[in-house]
Amino acid sequence: MLDIPEIRARVAPVTVEQYHRFPEFDADGRRTELIRGILIEKMSKSPLHSSIARRLFMLLQGVVPPGFVLLREDPLTFADSEPEPDLAIVRGVEQDFASRHPNTAELVIEIAVSSVALDREKAAIYAEAGVSEYWIVLPAQHRVEVHCRPENGRYSEVRVVAGDDLLASAGFPMARVDLAELFGKERLDA
Repeated sequence: MLDIPEIRARVAPVTVEQYHRFPEFDADGRRTELIRGILIEKMSKSPLHSSIARRLFMLLQGVVPPGFVLLREDPLTFADSEPEPDLAIVRGVEQDFASRHPNTAELVIEIAVSSVALDREKAAIYAEAGVSEYWIVLPAQHRVEVHCRPENGRYSEVRVVAGDDLLASAGFPMARVDLAELFGKERLDA
């Protein structure tokens, strides 16, 4: 419907400040995130999504050095959006975020089981916010899209890592993931 100009003109955008005044859950108990001034209902997570998120969290938590924080499903506050990526590594210490959400990240990871189109659209939002690197994990294909080098509101480099390769972050070198280890069980189920 938002492709129809008459409807798009009548949509009431929400600012980040207005969004912060909303309850965490709406009247029906649904959770949302703010993307480009539009409230988008968060999708429920499949077992595959949850499994990959847990593995990534366990693989990364041991390599995050002091001065950085590994977040899981926590908000990042940008100019017109407040996404809640599956994982993010941000500069700072836990106490820095007691009264505000981070406004950028070194690495953001989204796991795309049923949300590939939305997660690809988020690339521009993350690039505009100066997120150094953005991974879209595609479990069904056993691959990861790596978006890096943000310039002028978009990532100037996009590459795909697949198979049994080692996924290594250019911007955050401690973040290294063996795809065979990450996708191991799902490979048996495929």
